[in-house]
Amino acid sequence: MGIKEKIVKLPDFPGVYLFKDKEQNIIYIGKAASVRKRLRGHFAKDGSSRHGMLISNVADLDYILTSDESTALLLEAALIKRYNPRYNVLLKDDKSYPRLKLTINEDYPRLLITRKIKPDKALYFGPFTNAKLLREAFKFMRRVFPLRTCQKIPAQANRRACLDYHIGQCIGPCIHDNRKKEYYAIVAELRLFLDGRQNELIGLLRSQMKKAAEGKNYESAARIRNRIQALSTVSGTDNRDDLSCAPSDKVSSDSLSRMPAIIPLQVEELGSLLKLVHPLRIIEAFDVSNISGKEAVGSMVCFTDGKPRKSRYMHFKIKTVHIIDDYSMMREIVSRRYKRLLAERGPLPDLIIIDGGKGHLAASKAELRSLRIMNVPTIGIAKNPDKIYVHEKKDPILLGKFTQALLFCARVRDEAHRFAISYHRLLRRKGLSASALDEIKGIGPIRKAELIKYFGSLDEIKTAGIAELKKVNFVDEKEAKAVYDHFRS
Repeated sequence: MGIKEKIVKLPDFPGVYLFKDKEQNIIYIGKAASVRKRLRGHFAKDGSSRHGMLISNVADLDYILTSDESTALLLEAALIKRYNPRYNVLLKDDKSYPRLKLTINEDYPRLLITRKIKPDKALYFGPFTNAKLLREAFKFMRRVFPLRTCQKIPAQANRRACLDYHIGQCIGPCIHDNRKKEYYAIVAELRLFLDGRQNELIGLLRSQMKKAAEGKNYESAARIRNRIQALSTVSGTDNRDDLSCAPSDKVSSDSLSRMPAIIPLQVEELGSLLKLVHPLRIIEAFDVSNISGKEAVGSMVCFTDGKPRKSRYMHFKIKTVHIIDDYSMMREIVSRRYKRLLAERGPLPDLIIIDGGKGHLAASKAELRSLRIMNVPTIGIAKNPDKIYVHEKKDPILLGKFTQALLFCARVRDEAHRFAISYHRLLRRKGLSASALDEIKGIGPIRKAELIKYFGSLDEIKTAGIAELKKVNFVDEKEAKAVYDHFRS
């Protein structure tokens, strides 16, 4: 698959992208609010001679999704620092951009934003190209890594807890002299985060949470759990156990064939959001593709334990609806799927997702009721996947604060849409082929179907020689010559 074909399948989410040369060395790293749109722009424009040289050297690409662009900003800088790509000269050399400063030269280190690098033995991260995004990321880190912000720890006689301590954004080294070990553990965790090693950090925190729970220190375990959830939100859907893998490690760009470490958390968050008792092991999602009412089709995709299970995907050519009526089309494909499943006595899914709003959801629920399928949770995803419609509720559930659930729902919806569109295009191509063959004398419905089946497209039939055409079932010398002459007259 070529680069441009890969870009079409990329997700419309924030993240970091990595360009690789033919030896799989990383030569450029960038961030984007939408990975797909940014990469499409890279390969659509001529740009400067330097940009053209970069693009000409790209043989492969990889990407890492994040929940927002500010997180992508941090990850971009961490990966540039680690891999030192030769085309990221601007970020390596420019002195005007802001940086993050971790004052490990102080007794209780602080995290600051600065534009000056001093020979003070502090750690500097960056530079970062967008100050606004950096401030957003900084606010997040302040919440998750509760370090002090005071310039100087007050003298013993004047010590008292500040507002940051009371709201949980500082563990209070000024009033807790015995927490230095805990404080430096947080500093070490922050360094992992700033180095782009979020998955390693989450693994470390999981071990701490388990140890706290085993020691019946449930309050501490709950605090660690909350930090894990926050970090999981910004870790996106990266498939690697640790982003510190060597540059030569080959990672497939096909995110649907992998099991990202973060996916179980996405599914778990969706189940919690919907207040479901049972875990979401099997999820089936439906979509309808209907362009100007022609060749209307439907699709069903299946996810098991968060992973696409392509062997269970299904296409539907709409049979009973002959007008543009998406609701009726959705009812038809839902009915056909579950009538067949009930007849086969197969297991029902744990969740059904309908691509559409209230109307599509109501139509689907009505069909399920007619089949006496009453206990399978069913939701509708609006055009913008930040809203979920639940049949029993008047207003949609907003997913703004539930980033992992949003990422998963969008991923499932996009896969159902992609699968429907691919089938729709296939039928359209076959339809165009069939209409062109109608004009050839002696080529009836059977020969027409065999020609399309053998060659796959009209273009292939047009360029075929007589000997090749004769290989098709029911096509002899006479019909082969008729087809050959028709496209060359």
